[in-house]
Amino acid sequence: MVISQKIQFRLNVLLITVVVLVIAFVSMYSLGYLDELEIILAKDNHIFYWMLLVGVFAEFVAGSMGMGYGVICTTTLLFLGIPPHAVSASIHSAESFTTAAGSISHIRLKNVSKSLVKKLAVPAIIGAIIGAVSLTYLGEYYSKITKTVISFYTLYLGFKIFLNAFNPKQNKSLKKKTNLTRLGVIGGFIDSFAGGGWGPLVTGTLIKNSFTPRFAVGSSTVAKFILTITAAVTFFFTLGIQHWNIILGLLIGGIITAPFSAMLTAKLPVKNMFIIIGALVIVMSSITIFKSIF
Repeated sequence: MVISQKIQFRLNVLLITVVVLVIAFVSMYSLGYLDELEIILAKDNHIFYWMLLVGVFAEFVAGSMGMGYGVICTTTLLFLGIPPHAVSASIHSAESFTTAAGSISHIRLKNVSKSLVKKLAVPAIIGAIIGAVSLTYLGEYYSKITKTVISFYTLYLGFKIFLNAFNPKQNKSLKKKTNLTRLGVIGGFIDSFAGGGWGPLVTGTLIKNSFTPRFAVGSSTVAKFILTITAAVTFFFTLGIQHWNIILGLLIGGIITAPFSAMLTAKLPVKNMFIIIGALVIVMSSITIFKSIF
């Protein structure tokens, strides 16, 4: 029943998105702007279409595993040579919509603990602002170094995702020892600076430390939405709007995939998914590091 409600909600979002896209296409056709649209979509070696595929794949992973959207997108964009500050700004702009849909879904399903959201979101806002401002400066003037550092971090996350397949049983005594304020600040900073990582770090820590999984995922998703909006607004004021083709590709791909990833959540072999996605992130991050250094 819970899964069917989530699927229905995401299907409604997909239907609304399709209607909006059809109206926009018809309007541009009637006004004679299709040639301009084709030029925009062909920019940067047709990267819009590649981002469409990345958005589909990243949402498929995130919808199935509860984490990994930012990691997949960041790893791929860095692999394609996009500057680090543009990577994070584009991902958080697109995620503002996808995390909003996910948050509403979890709230409707009563998977959210208000106290847990507050304890995570407030420090996450602080971390997100610091991370976005830092990346704006470092990403522009020290792009090669920043790209290498972030790639090492995504490499670490790749190993973390891979090892999740072999995690031991939870230790309930760890729940009381979890410093949520520190976790929120670090998670917000890393997600904003590196373009992703909130899910593997924060959601993963909460579940590992014996927080109830449905409340850990739901509350973490809502907190992630708040930090995503914060990061996106901060990047808007520091960088402006850049790379619309990347943002639109990630956004449309994610919305199209969301209902179907929800359907597969209970059917996929999660352990194998962790192994495959972890290995993929490790390989791509390693190649990016090699290219950055040599």
